[in-house]
Amino acid sequence: MPVLALLCAAFVVGFEQLVEWKYGATGLVGLLLLSVGIRAKSPAVSSAGAVLLALLLAGPAL
Repeated sequence: MPVLALLCAAFVVGFEQLVEWKYGATGLVGLLLLSVGIRAKSPAVSSAGAVLLALLLAGPAL
């Protein structure tokens, strides 16, 4: 079980670094809002994070 938790933590940290590298600080803030909103069961906060990430992903197409 500790190995699975370690792998999950490494994946999360790696994903956060990838988002920050590709989308900058705004992407990290969007990911943080999304994860905090999900954990706190707050639809407003998670929606704000999801919208921010969606705008970053769709930005070049707009």
